[in-house]
Amino acid sequence: MKQHVGWIAGTAAAVLVAVGALTYAVAEDGGSSATPSADSADAGFARDMAVHHQQAVEMSFIVRDRTDDEDVRRLAYDIAQTQANQRGMLLGWLDLWGLPKVSSDGPMAWMGMGDMPSAGDGSLMPGMATDTEMKKLEGLSGKQAEISYLQLMTDHHKGGIHMAEGCVDKCTVGVEKQLAQGMVDGQDSEIDLMQDMLKERGAKPRS
Repeated sequence: MKQHVGWIAGTAAAVLVAVGALTYAVAEDGGSSATPSADSADAGFARDMAVHHQQAVEMSFIVRDRTDDEDVRRLAYDIAQTQANQRGMLLGWLDLWGLPKVSSDGPMAWMGMGDMPSAGDGSLMPGMATDTEMKKLEGLSGKQAEISYLQLMTDHHKGGIHMAEGCVDKCTVGVEKQLAQGMVDGQDSEIDLMQDMLKERGAKPRS
């Protein structure tokens, strides 16, 4: 696990080098280059998606240690690498904006969903796995671990897409809107892939 954490930290640090050049760029869609406020959609999305992404990275490293299937391991590595990079950018923007990485507002309050009841057991936002589900994944191996991971990650992506679409609609910083749209496109494609992988294993998404 220490090796995994070190890799994430190193990757995020590399990404942050480029963040300064990206943060205030104005996107072609007319996004603003102004510094957002602490209660803005831009800041809320950065905070919440960083938390959401961290769990996806954790799940991906868990399954890579519990299966020898190259397709699942490759997918898990790609998801871990992509989302660790994106998380580094989101946290880097908060630093550059001089904004806190935590908020007293509830998760997704920036989307008007701050009063939404939490699923509890560690699941802070839609799509996130519970602590019980994460612990169960750690105890599985082989095909069972693959199916559990693919089902959990499908749900996770669906929740992430919903949040990213909210940023595309509400965020004002151009590059953040672009990043959010990239998340929508990328995760939607991965959902299709995971659906096929589940079918190959005689399973299907949970919802």
